[in-house]
Amino acid sequence: MLWVLRFFTCVPFVHSGPIRAYILAHKDAIQLWRTLMGPTRVFRARHMAPDSIRGSFGLTDTRNTTHGSDSVVSASREIAAFFPDFSEQRWYEEEEPQLRCGPVCYTEGGIHCAAGTGGPGPA
Repeated sequence: MLWVLRFFTCVPFVHSGPIRAYILAHKDAIQLWRTLMGPTRVFRARHMAPDSIRGSFGLTDTRNTTHGSDSVVSASREIAAFFPDFSEQRWYEEEEPQLRCGPVCYTEGGIHCAAGTGGPGPA
């Protein structure tokens, strides 16, 4: 029943303004992002990880500034919700190998490509 209360207290905050959704790509992306965010509870974040995002900017436990998936399964589900046209399989097969080659460039539309591949950005 606690999750129902938490859900209904989060909904107004989530709808209170724009959000930015990202897909982070790294071998340990979930753990690294969760470390950068800091503990979920703002009081704990301020004392245990004061330089974390939540420690620096969190207001309350429901207004803690950030969200991050807690597992690969959650990440896949959340990626599908925010980016329905994104294919994890295609990304791993076609794009991920290119990104390991060096710097990444972005178009103004947010499309990325590896530098020197003939795409937008410096060659």
